[in-house]
Amino acid sequence: MGENLRKYFDLEGRVAIVTGGNRGIGFAIACALADAGAWIVIANRSEREGQEAAKRLVEAGAKAIAVPTDVSKKASVEQMVQRVLQEWGRIDILVNNAGIVARGPVEAISEEEIDQMYTINLKGVYLASVAVGQHMKERKKGKVINISSVIAVMALPERGFYSATKAAVSQLTRSFALEWAPYRINVNAIGPGTIRTELNRAYFEAHPEDARRLADAIPLKRLGVPQDIAPLAIYLASDASDYVTGQTFLVDGGWSAV
Repeated sequence: MGENLRKYFDLEGRVAIVTGGNRGIGFAIACALADAGAWIVIANRSEREGQEAAKRLVEAGAKAIAVPTDVSKKASVEQMVQRVLQEWGRIDILVNNAGIVARGPVEAISEEEIDQMYTINLKGVYLASVAVGQHMKERKKGKVINISSVIAVMALPERGFYSATKAAVSQLTRSFALEWAPYRINVNAIGPGTIRTELNRAYFEAHPEDARRLADAIPLKRLGVPQDIAPLAIYLASDASDYVTGQTFLVDGGWSAV
């Protein structure tokens, strides 16, 4: 019985690209996919950080490489895809995780911040999906996992434009899922709630009252950690999810149910 169950989640030898996979949710997903047998490509802007993340995976027994990638630039994304195909000959899984957030009242977000969030959070998902999708369409098989957010479906103060980009990611997920279904490409999204990562650790340490307030608003009474997201990514990357597409799965401790 156990062996039959494991085969549904076995990713042995499958090639997975994780954008922004050098830390936080992205690295947790990369580790989980590697544990399931996938070969990992860390695709992020910083070559040094990408190499460090790939080294950690290799030292843990995984097969991994890092490819410097600016997801907001079409040429950079296409070069990354070609490098992966030259290295390993196939791409089975794409995790569009790279993203940034700017805090502040919605009317106070600068034009520069708007452009940055749009190009990385939304345009980056589009460019990577299209570049990888061409290969997946030829193979008639693939799994695309986009990282959206719980605030794609609910509002949170001082996250206005960020939430708009994530809502767009969820809609783009549905559009790709519909158009790529004939090619047996599953496209889904994960919508994390408030997750403790390296990026917000300093903020929560400086504002512990905010961390407590957010945790109190969550039915499970705690903030999430990246490892709360990773198991769902394994499911969405595996054969177990072959009949699931076009969905955004919220992982928020019940926050959106309140």
